[in-house]
Amino acid sequence: MNFTSALTSKGRITIPATVRSALGLRPGARVNFVKTDQGFVITPSTFFIRQLKGIVPKPFTPVSISDMNVASGEYF
Repeated sequence: MNFTSALTSKGRITIPATVRSALGLRPGARVNFVKTDQGFVITPSTFFIRQLKGIVPKPFTPVSISDMNVASGEYF
């Protein structure tokens, strides 16, 4: 499947909705242009916070808000 888009005089391109959806792009997202032997590949350069879920394991014991404030240097 091919998609075509026009380049404006300011160097901007509108990425077709189907492509944005397939890449998971939302307003404000950044993209990478990666040069390959065949041309360029466009990939998302940011990810959404939900993709971070599970990266850091849960602590063995619950941490209180007070403990978090002390650890971050904010004392209330």
